[in-house]
Amino acid sequence: MADRDTLPLPLEVRARLAELELELSEGDITQKGYEKKRSKLIGAYLPQPPGMEPSMGQERRTPVTPSSSSRYHRRRSSGSRDERYRSDVHTEAVQAALAKHKERKMAVPMPSKRRSLVVQTSMEAYTPPDTSSGSEGEGSGPGNGTPTSSQEGSINMEHWISRAIHGSTTSSTTSSSSTHSGGSGAASRLADVMAHAHLSKSGPIAHLSLKRRAKPGPRVENGSSGGPRRSCEFGAEHGWQRAASDENHSAPPDVTGYTNTTDSILMERPQVSSNTVPNRPVPKYGNAELMETGDGVPVSSRVSAKIQQLVNTLKRPKRPPLREFFVDDFEELLEVQQPDPNLPKPEGAQMISMRGDQLGVVTNWPPSLEAALQRWGTISPKAPCLTTMDTNGKPLYILTYGKLWSRSMKVAYNLLHKLGSKQEPLLRPGDRVALVFPNNDPAAFMVAFYGCLLAEVVPVPIEVPLTRKDAGSQQIGFLLGSCGVTVALTSDACHKGLPKGPTGEIPQFKGWPKLLWFVTESKHLSKPPRDWFPHIKDANNDTAYIEYKTCKDGSVLGVTVMRIALLTHCQALTQSCGYTEAETIVNVLDFKKDVGLWHGILTSVMNMMHVISIPYSLMKVNPLSWIQKVCQYKAKVACVKSRDMHWALVAHRDQRDINLCSLRMLVVADGSNPWSISSCDAFLNVFQSKGLKPEVICPCASSPEALTVAIRRPTDDSNQPPGRGVLSMQGLSHGVIRVDSEEKLSVLTVQDVGTVMPGALMCVVRPEGVPQLCRTDEIGEMCVCSIATGTSYYGLSGMTKNTFEVFPMNSTGAPISEYPFTRTGLLGFVGPGGLAFIAGKMDGLMVVGGRRHNADDIVATALAVEPMKFVYRGRIAVFSISVLHDERIVVVAEQRPDSTEEDSFQWMSRVLQAIDGIHQVGVYCLALVPSNTLPKTPLGGIHLSETKQLFLEGSLHPCNVLMCPHTCVTNLPKPRQKQPEIGPASVMVGNLVSGKRIAQASGRDLGQIEDNDQFLFLSEVLQWRAQTTPEHVLYTLLNSRGTIASSLTCVQLHKRAEKIAAMLAERGHLQDGDHVALVYPPGIDLIAAFYGCLYAGCVPITVRPPHPQNIATTLPTVKMIVEVSRSACVMTSQVICKLLRSKEASAAVDVRSWPPVLDTDDLPKKKPPLLYKPSNPDTLAYLDFSVSTTGMLAGVKMSHTATSAFCRSIKLQCELYPSREVAICLDPYCGLGFVLWCLCSVYSGHQSILIPPSELEVNPALWLLAVSQYKVRDTFCSYSVMELCTKGLGLQTESLKSRGLDLSRVRTCVVVAEERPRIALTQSFSKLFKDLGLHPRAVSTSFGCRVNLAICLQPHRLGKLADQGTSGPDPTTVFVDMRALRHDRVRLVERGSPHSLPLMESGKILPGVRIIIANPETKGPLGDSHLGEIWVHSGHNASGYFTVYGDEALQSDHFNSRLSFGDTHSLWARTGYLGFLRRTELTDASGERHDALYVVGALDEAMELRGMRYHPIDIETSVIRTHKSITECAVFTWTNLLVVVVELDGSEQEALDLVPLITNVVLEEHYLIVGVVVVVDIGVIPINSRGEKQRMHLRDGFLADQLDPIYVAYNM
Repeated sequence: MADRDTLPLPLEVRARLAELELELSEGDITQKGYEKKRSKLIGAYLPQPPGMEPSMGQERRTPVTPSSSSRYHRRRSSGSRDERYRSDVHTEAVQAALAKHKERKMAVPMPSKRRSLVVQTSMEAYTPPDTSSGSEGEGSGPGNGTPTSSQEGSINMEHWISRAIHGSTTSSTTSSSSTHSGGSGAASRLADVMAHAHLSKSGPIAHLSLKRRAKPGPRVENGSSGGPRRSCEFGAEHGWQRAASDENHSAPPDVTGYTNTTDSILMERPQVSSNTVPNRPVPKYGNAELMETGDGVPVSSRVSAKIQQLVNTLKRPKRPPLREFFVDDFEELLEVQQPDPNLPKPEGAQMISMRGDQLGVVTNWPPSLEAALQRWGTISPKAPCLTTMDTNGKPLYILTYGKLWSRSMKVAYNLLHKLGSKQEPLLRPGDRVALVFPNNDPAAFMVAFYGCLLAEVVPVPIEVPLTRKDAGSQQIGFLLGSCGVTVALTSDACHKGLPKGPTGEIPQFKGWPKLLWFVTESKHLSKPPRDWFPHIKDANNDTAYIEYKTCKDGSVLGVTVMRIALLTHCQALTQSCGYTEAETIVNVLDFKKDVGLWHGILTSVMNMMHVISIPYSLMKVNPLSWIQKVCQYKAKVACVKSRDMHWALVAHRDQRDINLCSLRMLVVADGSNPWSISSCDAFLNVFQSKGLKPEVICPCASSPEALTVAIRRPTDDSNQPPGRGVLSMQGLSHGVIRVDSEEKLSVLTVQDVGTVMPGALMCVVRPEGVPQLCRTDEIGEMCVCSIATGTSYYGLSGMTKNTFEVFPMNSTGAPISEYPFTRTGLLGFVGPGGLAFIAGKMDGLMVVGGRRHNADDIVATALAVEPMKFVYRGRIAVFSISVLHDERIVVVAEQRPDSTEEDSFQWMSRVLQAIDGIHQVGVYCLALVPSNTLPKTPLGGIHLSETKQLFLEGSLHPCNVLMCPHTCVTNLPKPRQKQPEIGPASVMVGNLVSGKRIAQASGRDLGQIEDNDQFLFLSEVLQWRAQTTPEHVLYTLLNSRGTIASSLTCVQLHKRAEKIAAMLAERGHLQDGDHVALVYPPGIDLIAAFYGCLYAGCVPITVRPPHPQNIATTLPTVKMIVEVSRSACVMTSQVICKLLRSKEASAAVDVRSWPPVLDTDDLPKKKPPLLYKPSNPDTLAYLDFSVSTTGMLAGVKMSHTATSAFCRSIKLQCELYPSREVAICLDPYCGLGFVLWCLCSVYSGHQSILIPPSELEVNPALWLLAVSQYKVRDTFCSYSVMELCTKGLGLQTESLKSRGLDLSRVRTCVVVAEERPRIALTQSFSKLFKDLGLHPRAVSTSFGCRVNLAICLQPHRLGKLADQGTSGPDPTTVFVDMRALRHDRVRLVERGSPHSLPLMESGKILPGVRIIIANPETKGPLGDSHLGEIWVHSGHNASGYFTVYGDEALQSDHFNSRLSFGDTHSLWARTGYLGFLRRTELTDASGERHDALYVVGALDEAMELRGMRYHPIDIETSVIRTHKSITECAVFTWTNLLVVVVELDGSEQEALDLVPLITNVVLEEHYLIVGVVVVVDIGVIPINSRGEKQRMHLRDGFLADQLDPIYVAYNM
């Protein structure tokens, strides 16, 4: 407190000020109230010099050198609201850091959350700040003469600016005035602006988050803002008027856009087509709202504005620039942090080890602890040993030394003689037993502990397991198991409270060994015989007890302490603390371990002291109880933690009669936490007036391994104040000690923890690598050489060697001592006068980018960010996770239930800035969880490793998450630079020299003509079949029950087609070559209508009919295809005809502009006079329209020649004859699906069993049952059908088997697709139905695209397959390196190697098809196993795009390309897909080696990021694997940001768990930073009929804000 340090304030004023501050920090008074009272209190003492700088008081620090030790010891007074982790300097530092950030104008878009996810808080949360809700004051009020007014203004201003930057309009203040902004220039500049800003009242809080709204709420018109506000010109600021009146608080006002909207108007996006490719339809999602401006034009929505904000944020240069380096051919090297030559390095001399005082063995010290107990138990049995308290603070029970002695003997006797049988006792000396006692029963614990010592069994004190799944309880179980524990000692009450099974026995806890529970109460034990005495020996090297210790990773180790160590430790403590007989000591600590055990159970008995034990439960009810007991019992010593001091500060103002003058020593057990200094200072500040002497406070440092490491001695010489050091955080992060210079604010003030223990030797060694002694100005790990330390981790010899048997070496490499040292796990240094200073713990150490940060320091910085109203003080966890070969810092805090989303987000962004400013390190993830949800340790702290575990497995369920990978991750590989292309000649030479063949392959020749192949036209083939085999069934259509809905013979189809042709001529008045749109459901009518068009000389276009439940989204696509294809009329069924004329249809499209609609359900009776015969086989047969995965609608032209060639190729490949039956479960509207459904049967004469995929939604088993029932050998399906069967029938294979489903006759099951084969799906399908007889090799894939509807089809019936049997690996799968693939290279790797990606061959190349792999940029041919674009040459290539604009350049490029060198004469069609050819060892039927084609992905879909090419499916696969609740994922880019959309199958609470997991996995596996994570409901990601994701539609939906997301996270 600068102004308090500089003012000569009397003590009582100081105390009152401290109380005021406490009230404010606890939220008991408002800011305004605080201001008033404070100015009253100090008004009289205020000097009034003109222009005094209020923050000068703190800047008088001098470097720490032994010479200036008088100044070095100057005490800093500080307010009583401090506690552990709290110091004013630090709060100031944080304010300054934040002020700096404000100048940099950091804009962070707020994440948006669906309404249901927001905690329904009371309306108070949304009250505008000017209604005097008393939550906060508005500054100090005009004319308040204190120097704080300008500064208060400046802080509000910063806060307010940041709100303005965040686009919201509240001016609430959130900063306590005691925090200085470090005198930053900004403060004064902004103060006068603030004067205006503060007087204008602002509207209700504008919510920036995207939340789902059930009904359009009241909109707030935002007068002046026309975009996200991020300017800092405040001229017009007070023009932000109040718009919505306070009455309409029914729903919180939602300013959803930066526009003047009156109400939300639903509108469809106009189909404006530019002159490229016909525009794609926009799917409407749910209750999507598009906002409009006055003239009805949709505005760029909130999402885009937010993303723009994010993009601008990201444009700021990052701190560490990526270094240039050479990228090896294949490996993407991760950036390695090169050490900066200017970094601080240690310069001091090598330290010398510090020796403690001689351990003076006093004559009457007992030879062992049991001997001490025997002595006191017999010579002064009435002396009190331990007083326990009930929850009201009344003494519950006094255990005397006599009772302790007799009861311990009883326990010892029963342990040795009453368990097991006389011949086979259950316990022998040296066996381990568990001590399970609650924290409120120290007497029972003490009796059991000494009973074990007397029986010479080894006690292992542990926590009481409360439930079967306590945090960390499983690990405790492992410890008990490894120690071979079979008996657990417990008290009666505790035994009754343990969870019981149905029969009353105690269940086995998870991971625990089987235990015999032994109750230690006297009434349950038998009395030892008169002649039995325990064997009391001098202390020796046997194990006395095992203390458990939880490691950073959550594992639990047992530290063994020998009897001699136990005794020596008690002697050392007695000597350094000056303990004398019959002193009274108050103990608040956990008596089962650490300082509480050593002082309160062990050393106390050695000295016959009286311990007053305060249970944790009493402290919770009455935090002052320990101070009251000190007064009541005139205790000489108290053992507390800084938390207990803080609690006492909070509660002390109700107490008047406190007197602490009896205390000669206040042991602060967590003195090794550097932040305990503020609690000590604050405590002294308040209680000095109540008799507390400054020299009484004695911080100590301890660790489970080394026991007490150092403790400050209680001196009578108060002229010798304790030591402090003000260290630079920057220096500490590099492991060096730099006394901080004045202008720096990122400092750590540490206090000494006294000197080394008597009889011990201490040194400091480097934390990593060999234990080399540190220099004097270097931070390292403290190591202790003493008898009084632990000796091993029970049962772990390797870890024991590294910890308990360390031989520190000097610079020459020689060990400094012949005796081993023990590592303490504490980081620190030895300062002037041999004082030990601790700066942190090894467990809390996080090494980020080569710099060391301590978790405690980060916690302190987070807690110094005002205001603390949003999170709970003690409930904050900081840990690091390893992502992409470096540690990343994660901060998790519990949020108070009453804080609003906006407030918390505000606080989070400030925390990020503060940590960045003070520690120069980025926080990777900051998460807020609902209160009381973090796993706790038994004494109420946060269970760190369990929290980390929950975070990593995605079950933490945060309510707010902020990820900042862009600022943290600086070791990504360098973006790839494209190399200049090499000329054609050198490529040829290169391939020849390396022996590479050019990558080309072809299917077999089409061979000789058969009887039906003499016809050029399909219409002729049908007429021929109708004459030769009139009654042969061509088509059978099944309904959802699996029965035949209808069938067609050759003659029926012919006659039906004739009637349709007649109808077209008569009613449609169509000429030759007119286009007709066929809008039919999948079935027989569609086929008849198609051939009717051919008979009439018209060109058919098959169109998927609109979905009756979803006309609004599906009808516009129908209309678009009809228009783009220039259809002269629409043919359809009666039902669809009605649908097209319905009210819903007229709402979706303009019904009047349809061409004539013909209903084919009532056909004319007569047939046409003459059937049309095309004059030229190259004329159009039909048009094939489909929406590509990128959302483009493209129609291709199929000539009669191509159609016949296509059918012939398929006939040869699949060996189709009239006697065969083929089951087809595909959509019949485009591509290969249409050809198989409508054309192939007529051409080849086989019977097609047609199964509409939509029927599978009613009956998932329909397709497989049909295949089984009709004994089909060949079947075709789509991925969506296969997925439906895998998901829908996964659990029904047994019942299907019992229904007689048999798939053993299936020879080929082909998935028809235009994408990379989905290997995981086909494999799981094969595995799942293997039990039903499906041969594992039966499933294969096909590949087609727009320019050629089928390039590959059908699996291999290859020579080698028969010999290989089913044991050989699948010959068609290879594993490629994903990292090489990003650089457009193929590198084959072994299965299971890191970054490997399995690729399945796409099927055998069809007859008459030639393939070559070409470079998409240079159009040069590539070698075998090189990645390039697949080019195809075949008789059934489409002859071009059908467009309205006749875009010739695109046409010739896609359909008639030539290679730039090599074979430059052939014409090729470009498929637009990347892939590679690879010659395999297999031979095909003709004895040729088989060439396998592998499709990697579409060029249109591929994303260029960081100069590399990524295929969305690879990132999506990684994301889907991260969490069980992610059912589907789609990614796309937006202004070089990667957007990941995931569908969540689970509660909305899990949505935020996914954000860090997704960010991690994409970083780890793809070296990419995710920009935005969008969590949506199931079914939001649109897919087309082939089951392919429509990522571009999704992108449009996202940018138009139509996804109705559960949560949107913007990663910074």
